[in-house]
This record gives sequence, structure tokens and C-alpha cells, in this order.
Amino acid sequence: MSSAPREPMAVIGAGSWGTALAIQLARSGYPTRLWGRDSAQLDAMQRARCNERYLPDAAFPPALTIAGDPRAALDGVRDVLIAVPSHAFRSTLVEIERHLGDDSRVAWATKGFETSSGLLPHQVASEILGARPGAVLSGPTFAKEVGAGLPTAMTVASRDQAFAQALAANLSGPNFRAYMQSDIIGVEVGGAVKNVIAIGSGIADGMGFGANTRVALITRGLAEMMRLGVKLGAARETFMGLAGLGDLVLTCTDDQSRNRRLGLALGRGQSMHESQGSIHQVVEGVLASRAVCAVAQRLAVEMPICREIFRVMHEAKPVREAVQELMGRELRYETE
Repeated sequence: MSSAPREPMAVIGAGSWGTALAIQLARSGYPTRLWGRDSAQLDAMQRARCNERYLPDAAFPPALTIAGDPRAALDGVRDVLIAVPSHAFRSTLVEIERHLGDDSRVAWATKGFETSSGLLPHQVASEILGARPGAVLSGPTFAKEVGAGLPTAMTVASRDQAFAQALAANLSGPNFRAYMQSDIIGVEVGGAVKNVIAIGSGIADGMGFGANTRVALITRGLAEMMRLGVKLGAARETFMGLAGLGDLVLTCTDDQSRNRRLGLALGRGQSMHESQGSIHQVVEGVLASRAVCAVAQRLAVEMPICREIFRVMHEAKPVREAVQELMGRELRYETE
């Protein structure tokens, strides 16, 4: 007996990550519509049946189609996945809200606090979309490897258990495993802070400081991430999982990370302008550092590594002075 046809899904955001997630959903057998703001890029993707700009080696499965506008992408779709940079998250929600059905559920792979308000993505989504089910996707994943079908694991967090289960099932396949949990705050804080720490890891490696420094920075960066998350109401154990420690190690140690590559350039003496210009994509940690430090200051949470990384990027503090500042701090117990 044949199985029932699977419901279509929509992915909003046709950058590297949105494209990779759309490929994974289609690869798992779900009719998937992909839409982004750049109409010329969409036309090129339609013709080439791949995203030549970001994932040229990942051919589109037959179940993946390109939508010409948000209405076409969302017509008759229950589950929607948004994969846009944090600075575009609110405007994207406003744009698609009128096209959502009454029973639509919205997930996002967007990482970072909103710079202007200090809100996490689920709080922005609640403001725009109201009480409909929401979920966040995060974890140690690079778009290129997901597009290539390499073994990958990530986290789906939602307070709506049915939505978390459905989304995890839709994404999962022979080489992709999605784990479920309910701590949206912890997953989102991890996704925001890890990008800032990854810039610091790149700076240290760009300066030639070695493995000892890198591991110390990752470990103390995790402590900062945990302090902020717990203050905001997250569960401490979340930060020892895929969306915390896992994503932090990935972005701090592999040069596929744009945040790490920016830090490498800064550590080698390039200016912020030169460093950003060499990457050709949004580096989330740049804006995230401003928002993370603002939220930490408001909540009186001590985050010295994030603070010094912010000063290097936004206040032109010399990187060696930032390192000296961190190394010269008052001695304290590690668990403080």
C-alpha cells in the first residue's frame, strides 16, 4: 500500500544555509519550495538547479522547487523554515506574516540577538506572529557539508512537542539526525554567543598563539555563554549539547566558519574593513558582539572575552592590548 503524499514545506532565505536545509528537506522526500529576496539569484538557481553562488556542488533534488514570491512559496504550506541573517529576521517575518495560513507553524535557523532591541529570535517571532507554534534549529552544522549529504546532527527546540517531533522527522534521513528539546532560550543564546567567541578564536590563531590559547578561549567562552543563558532562563545542560559546546567547537576550529575567518584576518593585522571584504558574506558575529555585550551589561553578566572582541571590532582596540587585558585580569576560581 502506498504512503500518503507528504505535505509541502517552504524555506525562506536562499543563502547557503537556507539552500542546504531546503536540499535536506527535499532529499528526505518533502516537496520543498525555496524563496529569497534576490530575484536574479532565484532565476539563476532555477536554471542551474543548484545555488552556484554558495553551494555549486549540491544539485537540487527533484522535490525542490524555486518560488517566485512569498505568496507562491507559502500557498497551502503548514510548516515554514526561515534561514536569514539576524538583522533581516524581523522584516522577513513582517513580509511573510500575511501569507501564512491559520494553522501555519514557523521555525527559524536564524542566530543572534536583535541588535536594536536585544530580543532573541523567538521573542521577535512572538511579537510579529503571535502565539502560533515556533521552533529554532541550531547545532554544529556547515551548509556545504549538509548540501553534500555528509553525516550531520543538530537540535530542534520548541515548546510545542508535536512541532519539534514533526520538524525533526522531516529533516532526518540516512545522513542527518535531528535531536529534540524544549529549551529555546538556551539554543538561541548558544547560537548567538558562539559566533562572537569564534571571532576571538580566529584572532588568537591569526596571531600564532597556538592550541593552548585556542582551547582556553573555547572553554572560557563556554563559561560566558552559560552565564548569560542561565541568567536569561536557559537550562545549564543545554550548553553541553549540540547547540552549545558542539556548535562552539565547530565554529572556533574550522575555517569554513566565516566568524573564525574574520578573526584570522584581524589577528594577522588586517583592518575590519579588509577582513569583512575578504569574506563576501554576512559575518553574524560582528553584529552579535554588539548585541551580546549590550544584553550582558543590562543583566550585569560578566563576559570579558566577548567584551574585548567587541572592542577590537567596534572600537578599533589593538588585538594585543585586548589579549593583555584578558590575561591581566584578577585571579579567580574557575567556577565563578
